[in-house]
Amino acid sequence: MKTLYFVLSILAIGLLSSFKISVACEYAGSNIGYVKTQTQLALEDNDLNKAKFLTYKAINAIYKLRGQLNECGCEQAVINIEESKYHLKKATKATSIQGAKVLLTEAYNKTVASLEAIERHHLHGNLGINKDLAMNNLENREKIDLPGFHLGNEALHVMIDDSLIPYEASLQKVVDSVNCKDARAFAERIFQICELELLKPDLTEGKKYYNLKTQEITVDALRKLGDCESSLSK
Repeated sequence: MKTLYFVLSILAIGLLSSFKISVACEYAGSNIGYVKTQTQLALEDNDLNKAKFLTYKAINAIYKLRGQLNECGCEQAVINIEESKYHLKKATKATSIQGAKVLLTEAYNKTVASLEAIERHHLHGNLGINKDLAMNNLENREKIDLPGFHLGNEALHVMIDDSLIPYEASLQKVVDSVNCKDARAFAERIFQICELELLKPDLTEGKKYYNLKTQEITVDALRKLGDCESSLSK
């Protein structure tokens, strides 16, 4: 019984961790966008001192990005933004606006490349939420030896209900704080995976009930999220 509680809790924690990864990528993308804007403003300014002031703002934003990029896990974005920082720093030492603009152009291009890498990583690697992690978490259910043969169905159901409380709480946090479209896409994916699991023959009672309850919790979250188009808070 303790093993079941432990494994199911790990599944719920893993799902929440994937949301944290997604949020980190979103924040990183937003802050890289800020770096891009400040660099562009610096490029458009013909006053060297003002251009350098804007460049410093871009550099400071990059320093604040480190934790988010590490959590997001997009290595290409890190490489590009570091190259951007290199050119930005060189631009602050330029003695002419023309020289600064050459370096700022390089920095701008690397920043755009970093932003594009984040977007690709977000869509293909995470889908807003880490798809592969979610898939692995759900596939791990096949490895769980649920003690359904030794417990009555009622006792087993109660145990699984309790084990899913962390997942329900995590999903509610996502509904409250994550971008509506990203949260909805992930919840729909979880629903679909549960649906596929339930199509498998010879599921144990435990696995069947686990997927049904996960699906039920996820449907409730989808109702709360709505169609996202009318949501002003997401």
